[in-house]
Amino acid sequence: MSGDVFAVVLAAGKGTRMKSDMAKVLHVVFFAPMVNHVIDMLQQITLEKIVVVTGHQHKRVEESLSHYDVVFARQKEQLGTGHAVLSAQPYLRSGKGTVLILCGDTPLVKAETLKSMLAEHESKGAALSVMTTILSDPTNYGRVITDDSGSVLKIVEEKDASVDERLVQEVNAGIYCVELDFLFGALQKVGTDNAQGEVYLTDIVQIACNEGRQVTKFLCGDPLEITGVNSRVELAVAHKILQQRRNRDLMLQGISMYDPETTCIEPSVSVGQDTLIYGNCHLSGATTIGAGVTIEPFVNLHDRTIGDGCLVKSFTYATGNHLA
Repeated sequence: MSGDVFAVVLAAGKGTRMKSDMAKVLHVVFFAPMVNHVIDMLQQITLEKIVVVTGHQHKRVEESLSHYDVVFARQKEQLGTGHAVLSAQPYLRSGKGTVLILCGDTPLVKAETLKSMLAEHESKGAALSVMTTILSDPTNYGRVITDDSGSVLKIVEEKDASVDERLVQEVNAGIYCVELDFLFGALQKVGTDNAQGEVYLTDIVQIACNEGRQVTKFLCGDPLEITGVNSRVELAVAHKILQQRRNRDLMLQGISMYDPETTCIEPSVSVGQDTLIYGNCHLSGATTIGAGVTIEPFVNLHDRTIGDGCLVKSFTYATGNHLA
């Protein structure tokens, strides 16, 4: 890897499995549209530029991200992931550098994982690195086909996979590190001879192999991290995981929780040390909790300040200056 590192976030799709009139990436998970979580994570990485590819309901998606330092590329027709990346080409004209490509519906991926992938991509001098993971049930995922040495040969989408290929449990996580001097030239060679009639980004793997370029894989050990949110069921799962991460961080900072599984605390909330929070509590907005506070069960606080050492009784509902 040489030169700058750029990121391309694919956020143009409709998301038909969500059964919604709203663009998929705008669905809220843990207090924010899922695409916002992806941008928040990318801001923890040193990047020259973040390009967000929009399409379906592009005005609403771009408005959701208006407070971030990103640029928007428009995919006027949804003709596949490869076509979406091509839409970002005008913003990535630098001859050298690495492009980190990921989707806007992956709110669980961690910055540490992407940093490790970028470092491994650089150390191996690869033209292309593909993030993979192992799933006991790989249904709906593209299968990663490797040779006997473990080198990536191609990625086959499920609809195009043979019976034997569908048995493969190593799947494509949909996250890539690609060298700029290879990416767009390869995408220009990708055809639409597949079940969807689309330009698949994954086809650049075989193109790289045919050109004798090095293609490596980066195995993500936690399959949950690369979960794409494609349904309301997966939306609920993602919310729960982000809630658990937030609660774990708070507990490691000196806050006690009797039932963290039922405690939901928005990232914007400040909680002082030695506070005790019982179960079934919901704290959101600009709420500030002092030190040594006890919050009994079934409390809902929004935009509320609680001083040091206070006791908040069960079934309290308070928003701003309103207390009930």
